[in-house]
Amino acid sequence: MHFNPYGGAAAELAAALVNADPAADLFDVLKAADYKPLGSLDARQERDVRDWVERLRQVFRDPTVDLLNELLAQSSTTHYISTHDGRAPHLHYAREDAPTDVRLKAYTAAGMAALFCEDAGRIGWCDRDGCDTVYVDTSRNGRRRFCSTKCANRVNVANHRTRRSA
Repeated sequence: MHFNPYGGAAAELAAALVNADPAADLFDVLKAADYKPLGSLDARQERDVRDWVERLRQVFRDPTVDLLNELLAQSSTTHYISTHDGRAPHLHYAREDAPTDVRLKAYTAAGMAALFCEDAGRIGWCDRDGCDTVYVDTSRNGRRRFCSTKCANRVNVANHRTRRSA
């Protein structure tokens, strides 16, 4: 499925942040997710981002209009149209010169909100018991239930064994 830049890449960045090891270096997580531009994060900003990740986790667990509106209200600064890097005019939800934590919060909040508005069912939490991995469902039919083929196979094999033993 094709999403706008906020509902696609930004929501996928939110999933990457939620799925990351809490002990992982945030810059490594952001680089692996191809988030640009990176800036510096002081200790307070890093704590704020880690708190933000927990808020994003709540959205994946139970996406609601109220929760997403709270995130948008807490993260939005000045909305404006940008034409950077020769791209066509597009919306930004934080100034390009804003601190990294401010841009990251605005980007992920807008991404999750855009995804929710396009199709809330594409905000996913793995259905396998014991798996806490989240995902953005980009499948054609939008019926994804598991974070990976590995989790889907585990559930299907367990169900098959249960049926055979009965």
